[in-house]
Amino acid sequence: MEVPPISYTRSGDVAIAYQVLGEGPLDLVFVPEFSNLLWYWQHPLPAAFFGELASFSRLILLDKRGVGLSDRPRDLGPLETRMDDIRAVLDAVGSERAALLGLASMGRLCVLFAATYPERTEALVTVGTLARPREQDWSTEVRAVRMRWGERDYQASMVKEGMDREYVDWWVNFCRLAASPGAAAHYLRMVQETDVSDIVSAVHVPALVFYGSVGDGGWELGQQLRNAQMVRASEFGSPWHVPELIPELKRFLTDHERGDVPDSVLTTLLFTDIVQSTERMAAVGDRAWRDLLAAHQQAARREIARFRGRELDTAGDGFFASFDGPARAIRCAQEIVSAAAETGLQIRVGVHTGECELLGDKVAGIAVSMGARIAATANDGEILVSATVKDLVAGSGIEFESRGVRELKGLGEWPLYAVAL
Repeated sequence: MEVPPISYTRSGDVAIAYQVLGEGPLDLVFVPEFSNLLWYWQHPLPAAFFGELASFSRLILLDKRGVGLSDRPRDLGPLETRMDDIRAVLDAVGSERAALLGLASMGRLCVLFAATYPERTEALVTVGTLARPREQDWSTEVRAVRMRWGERDYQASMVKEGMDREYVDWWVNFCRLAASPGAAAHYLRMVQETDVSDIVSAVHVPALVFYGSVGDGGWELGQQLRNAQMVRASEFGSPWHVPELIPELKRFLTDHERGDVPDSVLTTLLFTDIVQSTERMAAVGDRAWRDLLAAHQQAARREIARFRGRELDTAGDGFFASFDGPARAIRCAQEIVSAAAETGLQIRVGVHTGECELLGDKVAGIAVSMGARIAATANDGEILVSATVKDLVAGSGIEFESRGVRELKGLGEWPLYAVAL
C-alpha cells in the first residue's frame, strides 16, 4: 500500500517525523505508545484503520522522540518532552486546536496535554488508559523488555489470539522498527512511575473514555474526568482490534460542539526565597546587599527564561514564576540555587503543579497558595516539591528524597519530597 508523505519538524534539537492525511473538518492526533510511520502501511488492518479515521478528520500521525523514524536521543525525558513533540507537529501543520486520541499509557500524556494546553485541545479520547499505574512489581517486566524486546516469541505473545502468520510477522517487525530494547524499557519504566490522577480534574475539554469493565482503571479515569462520555470496549489490544472505536469516535467528534477555551489551566508554580536575607543584608551593608541582590535577580531571570518559565511576581527578595512542565521548573530551580550558592546566598524553593485560574497575566487559586506554603516549609538550600510534581516527572532522571507528611498552613497535611542534589 502507498505510504503517505512523511515530513519532519524540530522539537528543540530533536527531529520528529509526522504524516497528515484526510481533509476532515477537525484535526485528530493519534498518540500510541510505539509507532513507525512507514511500517503502519505494510499491513491492511492498520492501513484501513487510519483510512477510516481520515474519512472524518484531518488525521495527524507522528513518531515521538525515541520511536520509529524520529530521532532517538539518549535522554528521552519525561512526559512534558513528548508534549513538546505534539506541539511542534501541530505548529508544523498549522493546527490551532486538535482532538487527541491516546492509547493505553499515552492516554496519560494526552490528559496532561489537555490540562496544560486547553487552548490547543479540541477534545480528549483515551483507550484503555489508567490515571495511575497498577500496583505491582514492574522490575521483572522491565528486565524482560530490556533483554527480549524484538525476539519473535516475545513479541508474538502480545498478538491477539487467532491472528494469521502474516499479521504476526508484520507485528514482530513493527515492534523491532518502532523502538530499540532500551527505548522500550525506558517507556515502561516511565509508565510505571507516572501518575496523573491528581491533575485529571484540571481537564475541561470534552472527553471520550473507552474502558474494559466497571471498576477498572479506565472506568475510574472516566469517572474523574468532567462530563466524560464512556464506552465499554468488548476487547483491547491494537486499536484496529477495538470494534467500538471507529463508530463511537466518529459519533463523538462529529456531534460534539466546539467549546470555549477554559479560563483555567494546569501549570507548575515555582517560589523562591533567600534564606536569612535580613541578617545577610545587615552583615554586608546596604550597598553590597543591593549589588548582591541585583546579581541574584539577573541570574534567576536568565534561568527562568532559559527553561521557558514566566515571571509572575517578585516579592521582596523572592521570585514567583510559572512553567508548562514540572521537570523544567525543577531544572530551573536547581540552576538558581547553584548560582546563588556561588555568591554565598542560600535559596529555598517550593514547586507545585495544579490548576490555576487565569486573571490576565496573573494566576490565582489554591495551587498558588500550595506552592507558596511548600517554599516556606523548605530548608536552607532545599528544593521541595509536592507529590503531584514527583508523579509527573518520571523519566526525567530527577531523584527525590521523602520529607514525610507536612502540615501546610490552611491546607492540611501533604506528602512532600526534596530534590536530591
